[in-house]
Amino acid sequence: LYVAGRWPYGRSWIFVVKGNVMPSCALTSELLAGLPLRVPRRGSVNYFDTETKGFMLEHRASGGATWYFRYRDAGGVVRQQRIGAYPELPLAQARVRALQMRERVDAGQAPQEVVRPVVALPTLAEFVASRYLPYVQSRKRSWALDEVLLRLHVLPGMGNKRLDEISRHDVLTMHETLRQGGYAAGTCNRVLVLIKYVFNCAIRWEVLEKNNPCANVPLFEDRGARERYLSPDEVQRLFAELDRSPQPQIGQVIRLLLFTGARKREVLDARWEHVDMERRLLTVPLSKSGKKRHIPLSDAAMEVLQGVQRQPDMPWVFFNPRTRLPWATLFASWDAARRRAGLAEVRMHDLRHSFASFLVNSGRSLYEVQRLLGHHDPKVTMRYAHLSPAALIEAANAVGQALSRTLV
Repeated sequence: LYVAGRWPYGRSWIFVVKGNVMPSCALTSELLAGLPLRVPRRGSVNYFDTETKGFMLEHRASGGATWYFRYRDAGGVVRQQRIGAYPELPLAQARVRALQMRERVDAGQAPQEVVRPVVALPTLAEFVASRYLPYVQSRKRSWALDEVLLRLHVLPGMGNKRLDEISRHDVLTMHETLRQGGYAAGTCNRVLVLIKYVFNCAIRWEVLEKNNPCANVPLFEDRGARERYLSPDEVQRLFAELDRSPQPQIGQVIRLLLFTGARKREVLDARWEHVDMERRLLTVPLSKSGKKRHIPLSDAAMEVLQGVQRQPDMPWVFFNPRTRLPWATLFASWDAARRRAGLAEVRMHDLRHSFASFLVNSGRSLYEVQRLLGHHDPKVTMRYAHLSPAALIEAANAVGQALSRTLV
């Protein structure tokens, strides 16, 4: 519903109940080009054209936009007829259709009887390039991973097909092909979840008017989740090899990862301004959860940081001497050290697993582990908090000891 009238000097105004209040304006290519910069925070904004009466564009918080024609029927009831989605239906074509609808309404006919021109849907590759990736680049921190997964695993087989041509069978085939190609179940499932989200976006933005072809495609049962925890002896072997590395920073980085349970980028991107030696805190301005978090620095972690040679003109704690920027990767030095230590299968992220394991085996509570790892959901912490077999045996022995005292 809307209420319309005129301001002084003949300027029209419109109050829209469904979305935000928006005055009428000329729908032009310049206005449309600026839509990505004016995405509403919630709900929608309706732009009413001053040239064609009833012609409007609904711009939603999701980023999608749709052309509509609004009119009053013979009974005086305000109604709205969908014209098509923008930008799939260009402004010029949408305006022509709105004019046709206006003529029919003025003649006492229903606007929806106008024959709608056939608009070819984009291919999956076109939709990903023109709509999906621009959308997630500003909203999803892991958008680069989406681009890689789509480019390598989805688009080669389905990219040239129009969105309405892709069937559930196509998705099943893609999923099975990945599994047969040797990819882990978790990787295959991640690709399936991603392509399902892409199609949900197409449906939500009214580009596609049918059910998601990924619906009812089952995920593979994933029994291969890695759980690798270093033992104290393995840690000592690893440290010994790191000390022999020609790259001195790799030993400091690995020690700091193990002593704090921090994520790799949280350490590699650390700046001195975020290190509070007095309060013994490392601040991460933007963590994986999208929020600031503070990492407590133990005595061992403090010793590592105090051993780092700080340069007055260098803001980064660890940096590449050649580029004078944070390390993009230290894999070569890490890989050489872990192989010499006989730990070729251990990943850097396993240091975070080991940090949690050492905490739990030392008798610390899961709540403390959750806080130290920076987890929002305690369920996530559970997968890091496995007790060692020795700790389980010790716990089981407590029952036997208690019963022995009772029997005596």
